[in-house]
Amino acid sequence: MKPSAPCRTCSIATVLLSLLAVLHTSTPQKNDIDIYSLTVDSRVSSRFAHTVVTSRVVNKANVVQEATFQVELPKRAFITNFSMIIDGVTYPGNIKEKAAAQEQYSTAVARGESAGLIKATGRKMEQFQVSVNVAPSAKVTFELVYEELLKRRLEVYELLLKIQPQQLVKHLQMDIHIFEPQGISFLETESTFMTNELADALTISRNKTKAHIRFKPTLSQQKSPGQEDTVLNGNFIIRYDVNRTLSGGSIQIENGYFVHYFAPEGLPTIPKNVIFVIDKSGSMLGRKIQQTREALIKILDDLSPRDQFNLISFSGDATQWKPLLVPASAEDVNQARRYVAGIQAQGGTNINDAMLMAVQLLSNANRQELLPAGSVSLIILLTDGDPTVGETNPARIQKNVQEAIAGQYSLFCLGFGFDVSYAFLEKLALDNGGLARRIYEDSDSALQLQDFYQEVANPLLTAVTFEYPSNAVEEVSQDNFRLLFKGSEIVVAGKLQDQSPDVLSAKVRGHLHMQNITFQTEIRVAEKEEEFQSPKYIFHSFMERLWAYLTIQQLLEKMILASDAEKQALETRALNLSLQYSFVTPLTSMVVTKPEGEERSEVAEKPVETENKRKHFHLAGPSGKAPGNPGRIGPQGPVHSPSHHLTYHGVRDLLLPDMLLAPSIPDEVDLRIKARVSAIPSDTMTQRHQERKPSGSSEDTSQPAKTDSPPAPIQAPPVILTLPGQSVNHLCVDIKHSQGPMNLLSDPDQGVEVTGQYETEKAQFSWIEVTFKNPQLQVRASPEHVVVTRNRRNSAYKWKETLFSVTPGFNMTMDKAGLLLLSSPDKVTIGLLPWDGPGEGLRLLLRDTDRFSSHVGGTLGQFYQGVLWGPPAAADDSRRTLSVQGRDYSATRLLKLDYQEGSPGTEISCWSVEL
Repeated sequence: MKPSAPCRTCSIATVLLSLLAVLHTSTPQKNDIDIYSLTVDSRVSSRFAHTVVTSRVVNKANVVQEATFQVELPKRAFITNFSMIIDGVTYPGNIKEKAAAQEQYSTAVARGESAGLIKATGRKMEQFQVSVNVAPSAKVTFELVYEELLKRRLEVYELLLKIQPQQLVKHLQMDIHIFEPQGISFLETESTFMTNELADALTISRNKTKAHIRFKPTLSQQKSPGQEDTVLNGNFIIRYDVNRTLSGGSIQIENGYFVHYFAPEGLPTIPKNVIFVIDKSGSMLGRKIQQTREALIKILDDLSPRDQFNLISFSGDATQWKPLLVPASAEDVNQARRYVAGIQAQGGTNINDAMLMAVQLLSNANRQELLPAGSVSLIILLTDGDPTVGETNPARIQKNVQEAIAGQYSLFCLGFGFDVSYAFLEKLALDNGGLARRIYEDSDSALQLQDFYQEVANPLLTAVTFEYPSNAVEEVSQDNFRLLFKGSEIVVAGKLQDQSPDVLSAKVRGHLHMQNITFQTEIRVAEKEEEFQSPKYIFHSFMERLWAYLTIQQLLEKMILASDAEKQALETRALNLSLQYSFVTPLTSMVVTKPEGEERSEVAEKPVETENKRKHFHLAGPSGKAPGNPGRIGPQGPVHSPSHHLTYHGVRDLLLPDMLLAPSIPDEVDLRIKARVSAIPSDTMTQRHQERKPSGSSEDTSQPAKTDSPPAPIQAPPVILTLPGQSVNHLCVDIKHSQGPMNLLSDPDQGVEVTGQYETEKAQFSWIEVTFKNPQLQVRASPEHVVVTRNRRNSAYKWKETLFSVTPGFNMTMDKAGLLLLSSPDKVTIGLLPWDGPGEGLRLLLRDTDRFSSHVGGTLGQFYQGVLWGPPAAADDSRRTLSVQGRDYSATRLLKLDYQEGSPGTEISCWSVEL
């Protein structure tokens, strides 16, 4: 690795741990700071995750080195403990009230000591960092502990770990233990760095209630092919769900505390009335409005025929599409699609008038009894900026909207990008029974919008309340909720009273579409407590900590809505719980100080997403110097008294569900602009892609060669089919006529269908879609990216970013060449490739085609139904006829470029047919 700054006497190596660890080095001595052990131990007990990250490093240089330990952790997580052990001396982190910690921190800043920096690290993560000087041959152990309650979203819980060692690690191990008394119904792992070699280091074992995922690669498995660098760089994700029935949920008890999970199966969806309020101001011009149109068209297609809807677009003025709500019939949806496609961005931002228009539409329909009985009414606002036209005072807009809605409808606010006041949208939504979400500007913004809609698309219950005997429980968390959506889960926790009954009963009441419903559950306390006594990896009193975590989160949310008088009481309780349970929350800070009278200290604070993110960045000065003493030679003071800096930074979607995690470009501020210009020969740019017959063909129609231009390259065909057991092994298919989407192949016995859109003018597929019945998922590939949809949940992946996803009965992998393979035992393997050679575009490839059933069909599938080849033509042996299901095709032997093994491809002599 090249140095990032001129070598200094006191060189710097940075150990960056993103849930495992990340090492950067800024000196020619690449391995001066050596990570010799790196472990992550994550224990998930009844959705509550307790993660311990431990990194052990040694300074192999003969001068002092600065090691920086940097951890990325989920935004919803709370840090609970941190320590450094240096030559047997422990330097702990102490959690204090933020005001007291800030006073200590300000004193350090006034002395000119490092104040650290704050930056975002992506959609889901925050960053913790601490640096320490390490003497020659000295060892340091870093340990960080954090906890979070995994939130169910679109039918799965997700645990996200980031792995980026950037050096080979002798002992690298990650263990994830999951214990769910309800039983684990689904489990999958996904990685963006896994190779076939590394896959052997991953072991997954599970039974009915427990799962253990271990990743323990050897040094040789960590190496890049032909290099000494590590290949570990990316995300490791565990997704799972639990068994559930149509019941009052699952109540679990441990050490005097209980948690009640409620997500009943089998409930019918309540019809909804939804109004989409879309910002079309000038700031939405370009990619934003294009992605908004794309997402809205998809969302309209997902409306249920029982739903009603309308559209309001606004800039300086607000305009409604129809005077009334309309049913989501095929005709009305098609009209709405055309309206959305014509939305153009220009003008100012009049949020107040647009919101009041939406409320008025619903209120008028309600007065005229046009809203179906028992239906749910939702308003979804999408905007990318602050109000600039009409009423522009945020507080007055919030008051106007709240008074107009009057608790009758739920409002959901989506903030597109970072030019919008997130605090304004968050309070606007929470005031009206909804939530806010940030939509990140990226290639998958349209998918983010679609995913959010899917979360609220299927309401199951309204006015949900939980009731427990007053003589049995106390200090219960929030126990009433406006809505329950399909794929989510309601969580209530509390404390059992000292003299509580042996049997705990609970009632959950709610409203279905046309009737009320009550769920009743009874459990024996002693039996439930036994469930958490046997697993060895269950950490003690986890349910008490779960209750504290949940209560703090809910108190922080209530503070957003509370009056000044109420806010102080809520803040005091949340602060006391944060200190009692050692959580770094927005009300507390972690202070790392040196013992023995040292004054220097650093503070870690929990960031909160409120205003424009760009206003919160503090840019650090250049690194590469010994802290506090630029240019000094040798160690700073006694070896046993290290200086250290600690920062904890990121942007947090406070109290709101995390965004899915699709792989994305981290949202970081970097003032360096890099550009790279590649020289491309002009003749390469102007070459025409033409086909050539193989040498030896009996027909020669070539023209005399021109000496002033190179020969045209051989072109890759749109599709190459492997035909096992036939006289011709490969068949090249050229598509010359295509109108609309094509059914490329379908095999009901295999449970797979492949469709695609072929653009004859560009001679390439604009998209290819693969649908599987078991497991139920859909993979849609375009030249830009790959989108995988499962249970209404979308995940986007960029081409040529490695991917390794393992689900029982299904594997999905992508290598650095961009070859995406979809495989299942005893089934055909389907591959997709973004071919960038001659004849560029998406390519489809098939493996294990002998597994097709006799019922395979489709434009390409037909060629696996007993193809009959005629003999070569007498006058031209490069031409033959093949018959498929009674239809004759003319085939010509041509030189083609085989793309199936990736770029640059190999020349093959292939029988080609035109369709």
